[in-house]
Amino acid sequence: MTLDLELERSLGDFVENHQERLIQITRDLIRIPSENMPPHGAENECQAWIANRLSALGLLPDVYLPSAVAELGSHPLYLKGRNYTKRPNVAARKKGSGDGKSLLLSGHIDTVPAGTQLWTRPPFGAQIEGNRIYGRGSNDMKAGVATNLFVMESLSKLGLPLAGDLVFESIVDEEFGGANGTLAGRLRGHNADAAILSEPSSLRICPAQRGGRTAHIIFRASGGVLQNGRFPAGIVPQLTHFLSNLPNFAANRRASAVVHELYALSDDPVPVSVTKIFTAPWGFKEPITVPESVNIELYWQLMPGETQVDVENEFFQWLRQLVAGAPEIFPQMPEVTFPIRWMPGSAIARSEPIVQELSACAKKVLGSDPAIAGIEGPCDLFIFQQGFGIPAVIWGARGGNTHAADEYVEIDSLVAAAKVLLLFVVEWCS
Repeated sequence: MTLDLELERSLGDFVENHQERLIQITRDLIRIPSENMPPHGAENECQAWIANRLSALGLLPDVYLPSAVAELGSHPLYLKGRNYTKRPNVAARKKGSGDGKSLLLSGHIDTVPAGTQLWTRPPFGAQIEGNRIYGRGSNDMKAGVATNLFVMESLSKLGLPLAGDLVFESIVDEEFGGANGTLAGRLRGHNADAAILSEPSSLRICPAQRGGRTAHIIFRASGGVLQNGRFPAGIVPQLTHFLSNLPNFAANRRASAVVHELYALSDDPVPVSVTKIFTAPWGFKEPITVPESVNIELYWQLMPGETQVDVENEFFQWLRQLVAGAPEIFPQMPEVTFPIRWMPGSAIARSEPIVQELSACAKKVLGSDPAIAGIEGPCDLFIFQQGFGIPAVIWGARGGNTHAADEYVEIDSLVAAAKVLLLFVVEWCS
C-alpha cells in the first residue's frame, strides 16, 4: 500500500520530534549488561525491562525460556550445549484487523562480553560524544532492538490502525553461533509473512548473510629451554610455517567459492582471518620457556550455497598438504575442533516484495536508492530463510568497533533507520 504524502511526512516528523526517546531507549538497553558467555548468558534483566515496556503499551508479552519450547531440542537446526536458565525470549503481537500482511521485527538482546580489551569509555555507560553512543552492544544490536521497540511505541502514540499483525521479539543467545533463541521463536509461533532483523546494516538492505566456520587448531612440540644440549625451537617453526602459508588457503577459497550476486562488489567475498593466537600466560609468574603448544582460532567466511562438507574438506586437504610438506617441522597432525556451530550462508532474491518495498520506503526517507547487498558476516538470518521459508532482510543503523572496545552507533543513522522502519511498517501492514 502506498501512503499519501501528508501521512508520510507526518511519520517522518514524528520520529524527528521524538528522537530523544529513541536515544533514551538505546541508552537504557546499553546500560543493562546482557553478555553472552556460552554456555551461559545474562540477558534476564534486559528482557524484563523490555517486557515491562511492552506491557505499558497494552500488549501481552510472551516471556518464555527457549528450553521450554518442546520441539526445540529435536529440531535439526538446534545447537546442543547451551544453558537457558534465566534467559528468556520476549515477544508481543500487535493485532491487525486481519486483512493485511503481517511483519516480524526481530532482534537479539545478547551481546559479546566487554572483554579485556582497553576501553576508553565505560562499556555499559551509554556515553554520548558528538554523533555517537558508546557501549557494548550499542551497534550489535541494542540500537536495533531499541529501534523496533520505538516503532511499537510510536504506533501506539500515533493511534494508527494496522490491517496486518505486527510482531516484536527480542531473543537471547545469537552470539557465538547460538541462534537457538531465534529457532525457539519460530517454533513458538511468533511468525509473520516477512521479517526484518535490525542488525547494523549501515542503512543498507541486506537480503543475504555470509556463512562462517570457526576452527580451533592446536600445534604441539617439545619446549623448555635446554634439551639434549640444544636450545629447542618449540612451537615457533610450526606457527611461522602455518601463518606464512595461510594466504594460500585464502587464495584457494577465493578461487573455489562461487560469488553470490549480492556480494559481487565485495573486495574479498570469502575472507580468512586468524582471530586468536595463544601460547602461554604472560608475565613473571610463568617460567621463561619456549612454548610447547599454540592454540590458533581460525575464522573463515563462505558464500550462500556452499556446503559444510565441501568447505571443511577444502580446509583439511590444505592442512594435510601443509603438514606433509614439512615433516621436519610437524611431528604430528595438529588437533582441530569446531567450537561454534556451522553457520551457512543464506539469501533471498532482490525481487522479493519485502526487499523492493523496503527499498522504496528507504528512498523516500533517504532521498536516494539504498544499497542492496549481503551483510559481511553470519547471523541468525538463515533460521528465517532456510529453516522456515520466511522472507527476511537485515536493516539497521551504522556504527563501528563492533565486538571491540569502544563500540558505538551513530545517532543520525539510528534516527534515519527508525524513520524508514516506521514508514515501512505502516505501508506493509496497512
